[in-house]
Amino acid sequence: MSLITDKVFFNALKSNAQLVQDVDGRIYSTAIPTPDEELLNEPVPYIIITFDGLQNEGWTKDNSFEGNNDKVQIGILVAAEDRESLGALTESIRNTVIAYFEDTTAHTKEDYELVPDEYSLTASAIQYDSLKPCFWQSLNYACDTNP
Repeated sequence: MSLITDKVFFNALKSNAQLVQDVDGRIYSTAIPTPDEELLNEPVPYIIITFDGLQNEGWTKDNSFEGNNDKVQIGILVAAEDRESLGALTESIRNTVIAYFEDTTAHTKEDYELVPDEYSLTASAIQYDSLKPCFWQSLNYACDTNP
């Protein structure tokens, strides 16, 4: 299940109707499905959830090849017109993820199995893309999961 951990982050963000409205429904998994030459024309704000890798750790007597713990990296890239909007969106995302993961009745059994055992959160520097133009930042979740 670790290889699809990004799915539960996507479902968490989609569960917040206000957040979905704030980005006009532009919450994407992996990438914005548009040709590269049209990417600069993608309206902001938008959110892209990415699976940024996995590292298997630990060993178990039942499996001589893989351990029983995966470290999964999830990225959430957020783009907005101005700095204030970017800050509001990133705070909303952070709070939405926490609420969704803590509320065991808000999601399906399949989603519940994908919720990480724990995670640590870091955020990139806030940057400005003058070609688009927009402000953007990445939230990075380092998740402990079970394979």
